[in-house]
Amino acid sequence: MCGSCGGPLPWVVPASDADFDQVATTGDLPVLIDLWAPWCGPCRVLGPHVDRSAATFAGRLKVVKVNVDQAPRTAQRFEVRGVPTLLVLDHGRPLARQVGAPSAAELDRWIEGALAQSGAART
Repeated sequence: MCGSCGGPLPWVVPASDADFDQVATTGDLPVLIDLWAPWCGPCRVLGPHVDRSAATFAGRLKVVKVNVDQAPRTAQRFEVRGVPTLLVLDHGRPLARQVGAPSAAELDRWIEGALAQSGAART
């Protein structure tokens, strides 16, 4: 929570093969996983949209960014065939998958749909 206004803060954290489970599958919030690579043009376009979504869904969603070049086991675990790949997990259970770089509006609609499945929809 913000010390000034008391509102929820965006939660964006990187994860590697070594700490993925600890970072992404524990906690009460659904998790948006952004599987990306630094050489991927669409990933660079999508990155700011993911960061903005972290702010939009602050308090309702945790964002975990995974560089697939540095976390190949995690990429393999989720059968990533192309980047960017986005997943929404709820307690480690996949709820939704998106391959490619959606627009900011499409990303928000996709996240809303996944949150509705998790029971974390806006009330």
